[in-house]
Amino acid sequence: MKKKSITIQLENGLEARPIAMLVQVASRYESSIYIETGEKKVNAKSIMGMMSLILKTGDTITVSADGKDEDEAIKAIDEYLSSK
Repeated sequence: MKKKSITIQLENGLEARPIAMLVQVASRYESSIYIETGEKKVNAKSIMGMMSLILKTGDTITVSADGKDEDEAIKAIDEYLSSK
């Protein structure tokens, strides 16, 4: 299992469309992928779970992935959330 802290740099934070894009990125990988913030931990492949986090630009989250493509999954999510 790999974990990485990522600061969200998307201009408008994670609203509906960016969340849908993040779920699509996560869904490309076989690994189990979770997003953690504070006390909450949700499946990154679940659009409803991701919507419940209410994440904004500048928020720091922890992404964890467990599986054979965990390195690639975390890298792709980091690249997506770090884009402006």
